[in-house]
Amino acid sequence: MTETIETPPPAAAPLANPVAQPKPGRRAFLLGMVVGALVMAAILTGVAMFRGSSLATSAYLLKNKQSEGVIETASGLQYKVLTPGKGAKPTDTDIALVTYTGTLTNGTEFDKSQQPTPMPVAGVVPGFSEALKLMSKGAKYRLWIKPELGYGDKASGPIPANSVLVFDVELIDFLPEAVVRQLQMQSQMGGAPPGGAGNPPPPAEQPKR
Repeated sequence: MTETIETPPPAAAPLANPVAQPKPGRRAFLLGMVVGALVMAAILTGVAMFRGSSLATSAYLLKNKQSEGVIETASGLQYKVLTPGKGAKPTDTDIALVTYTGTLTNGTEFDKSQQPTPMPVAGVVPGFSEALKLMSKGAKYRLWIKPELGYGDKASGPIPANSVLVFDVELIDFLPEAVVRQLQMQSQMGGAPPGGAGNPPPPAEQPKR
């Protein structure tokens, strides 16, 4: 009697990736966990950067406050009188005529008036407005405007968010806004008097020979 020898079945070919694949439901769950972790990391990074910027700003202003001649108001505006002025001071209803240079704390210039510039006292950032109302005609001040009195946590053109604004300002003159509007209307209607603003003086009479 012939003995039958059974051959074992061939071994299964090894898998290309032996790691078990997650089921679709679990895969979506894991993906959500990863995305959530990335979002949380981004939020924490933003908070850390904000806190770091805030601490740096506070440290700068605290040190600057101790500099000679620097005065800090109740709002936190810091200023130094470079040249005192004389006379009355503008109010929220006035338009001030000023020259100014604006820089960041690292000295980067972001704005500068090319000529005397009219500015509504109530139409500028709070720190600048407050400073104008402290100045008399002819005064020159240096201002340090903290973010809360400037552009806050929003960037504005070349000015990064949460920036301290440094201004050198000269107040040349100021007039009530109503008077300025009236003068503008007169100028547009050609009603300015001879030799007044917008009109050249009459020619001088030539001497008789």
